[in-house]
Amino acid sequence: MFRRDLLLGGAAIGGAGIIGAPAVGQTASSSVVKFVPQANLSTIDPFWTTAYIARNHGYLVYDQLYGVDDDYKVHPQAAAGHVVENDGLRWVFTLRSGMKFHDGETVRAKDAVASIGRWAKRDAFGQRLLTQMDSMTALDDLRFEIKLKKPFPMMLDAFAKVTTPCLFIMPERVAQTDAFTQITDATGSGPYKFVRDQWVPGSKAVWERYAGYSPRPDGGPAHNTAGTKVAHFERVEWHIIPDAATAAAAVTSGEIDWWEQPTADLFPSLARNRNVTVEVADPMGLIGTFRPNHTTEPFNNPAVRRAVITAINQADMMTAVIGTDASLIRDNVGFFAPRSPLASDIGLDRYHKSIDEARAALQAAGAMGSKLVLLAATDLASINACSLVGGDLFKRMGFDVEYVATDWGTVVQRRASREPIDKGGWSGFFTFWSGIDHWTPAGHNAIRGNGAQAWFGWPDIPAIEAGRDAWFDAPNLAAQQAATKEMQRVAFDQVPYVPTGQYFQPTAYRKSLTGVLKGPPVFWNIKRV
Repeated sequence: MFRRDLLLGGAAIGGAGIIGAPAVGQTASSSVVKFVPQANLSTIDPFWTTAYIARNHGYLVYDQLYGVDDDYKVHPQAAAGHVVENDGLRWVFTLRSGMKFHDGETVRAKDAVASIGRWAKRDAFGQRLLTQMDSMTALDDLRFEIKLKKPFPMMLDAFAKVTTPCLFIMPERVAQTDAFTQITDATGSGPYKFVRDQWVPGSKAVWERYAGYSPRPDGGPAHNTAGTKVAHFERVEWHIIPDAATAAAAVTSGEIDWWEQPTADLFPSLARNRNVTVEVADPMGLIGTFRPNHTTEPFNNPAVRRAVITAINQADMMTAVIGTDASLIRDNVGFFAPRSPLASDIGLDRYHKSIDEARAALQAAGAMGSKLVLLAATDLASINACSLVGGDLFKRMGFDVEYVATDWGTVVQRRASREPIDKGGWSGFFTFWSGIDHWTPAGHNAIRGNGAQAWFGWPDIPAIEAGRDAWFDAPNLAAQQAATKEMQRVAFDQVPYVPTGQYFQPTAYRKSLTGVLKGPPVFWNIKRV
């Protein structure tokens, strides 16, 4: 049920000369790489939002202090190194010398301090760091120290995380922007500069190679976000092509080099093309979520949120997203990634009782016929599929569904509204996170229950926060597992969000493009042969 006919039919993939495609050019260039991203770039602030599209932009223009390899081991990047003193209560970090921002200014310790401070206010991992931090000070141009009230052994994991928002180093003048206000200046020290005057939201975004970039000389081969980052292309172009068949035709003809998230109905045609590689980009997979707004009706009632769990069938949701290939789907997904040692089956029996039981639960909660404003992104195939399935499900449960179909960028902007639904607010939306986002409680933004400081939807669930604190303080894996089992028990009762399953998304790129890395789409290391 709910296959790709919800999105588009089996349009044929043609050759060159694509009718209706954006003017992206017909000839591959050794100096330009052309990419179809998963969604529109509607904001250039990678701290303000958890949207992956802003993070992927961030990897083009910013450096991180530390990166991770394919095994998620941490390696220095902008940092030359660090020392830990006073039984873990004092950390001193040293930056690599010679790094320059795109405006020619030297990257200094004060820039790192300001960036950490702004990032930490928006990130689940960073928020924990702030509670244990006594002070953070630039000692000189290259060194800064962090003094702690209690040891924080996961410091490097926090700084190197690929979960959104990632810690990127901005100039101090930019990082001093309030954490809840979007920045407008994309100056970084990364391998590419954002070309703002060529940015057309909903159509195109452009970056140019930064001649002053200083790759880490001793980083070794590039893996994931670690290693030596060499930019081989003079220019990176992102082109929004809403129609999947048109995007596929652009890849097969060579007009586009790389399509981040092709739709399932087009995998076979793409894979048969001898000039195209189709492979899973993120081995951690993508975990689906339905995020209810806890601050307004109908989802300010936990009984209503629990009724949604009763109705959800994870296998149906993921089949709608990626098709019937069992190797690309996983159901029975709880509040931690299935491959994580913290995964548990506690509460999974609450799923998919029947639509009648879900209706009865909604009736018992006094919410039958309640207005539900569902934000649905039509330009992201995975979210579009879940939104269509979920919208139909909510109607059958007995909600009065207002289906707001827009692009993902508009969803990202609107979900920040805390207004009630009769004043332009919202009730819920579907989205996806990488499995690594849900690996532990540390960077798991969606499970936080810290009220007004929580991720969009703002659940206030003190028992989840207590479980998270217990996990951070746990002396061993067994104690960590006990803490996260309790977190999952509470989560199935209070429902900060509804897990909707996991799938593994292939990406498609021309075989003439080499050096494509596992993990998030990054544009160093790749070149044309």
